Amino acid sequence: MEIIKKPILTEKASLLTEKLNRYAFKVDHRANKIQIKLAIEEMFGITVVAVNTAVVAGKAKSRHTKAGFVSGRAPKYKKAIITVKDGETIDFYTTL
Repeated sequence: MEIIKKPILTEKASLLTEKLNRYAFKVDHRANKIQIKLAIEEMFGITVVAVNTAVVAGKAKSRHTKAGFVSGRAPKYKKAIITVKDGETIDFYTTL
């Protein structure tokens, strides 16, 4: 099971990084906080202070096509917010 899927690189996530030394990741929905912490520490070689998780509900999507009105949902996913020890950082562009 691949626990860490990809980092979340949005404006809101970058504000967390700048102000609070926190990073956001999309993770496997079956992973718990302990597994996420161990995977981050192993992948980036840093000390994780805290892990907060949330299941993000998928948005309802709809569009008009030649065939008519099509509606569906974007998939839900689990998000992990990682708090890193003061003085340590993760550089996504050189490590991944």
